[in-house]
Amino acid sequence: MRPTIDEYFMNIAEVVATRSTCLRNHVGAVIVRDKRIISTGYNGAPRNLEHCLDIGCIRNQENIESGTMHEVCRAVHAEQNAIIQAALHGVSTKGATIYCTHQPCVLCAKMIINANIVRVVFEQTYPDLHALEFFTEADIETVKMGQKGTDESRIVC
Repeated sequence: MRPTIDEYFMNIAEVVATRSTCLRNHVGAVIVRDKRIISTGYNGAPRNLEHCLDIGCIRNQENIESGTMHEVCRAVHAEQNAIIQAALHGVSTKGATIYCTHQPCVLCAKMIINANIVRVVFEQTYPDLHALEFFTEADIETVKMGQKGTDESRIVC
């Protein structure tokens, strides 16, 4: 069967996530405007720094619970990398949709809001309810995809 447009771009986000160098979560993000990919990103160490795959995970070593203390992490998040790549190449994210394999954290939510992205589609939940609250407050449409790409729940602001 032909995938829906959301399934199509989420499938691409899942492929992007295979490049992740994080030991905890492999996350991919794809920013789309007018049904065209404008940027992608996956989670991993900043340019020219060693990856967690090679040297270990600070968060694991310090027993940091998922969804907390986001600043204690070697990796740049997938959503952040996608926004940074768009900026580096002079591509506006205004009015775009971001497809994420995982629900964005509150730090990424703030970046998504300021990048003028208007829609967030994700598959896996993440233990950070503040991000969803921020999206609601900022009137950003948020869609959680369920099994086989169906909308499990939809929050429309």
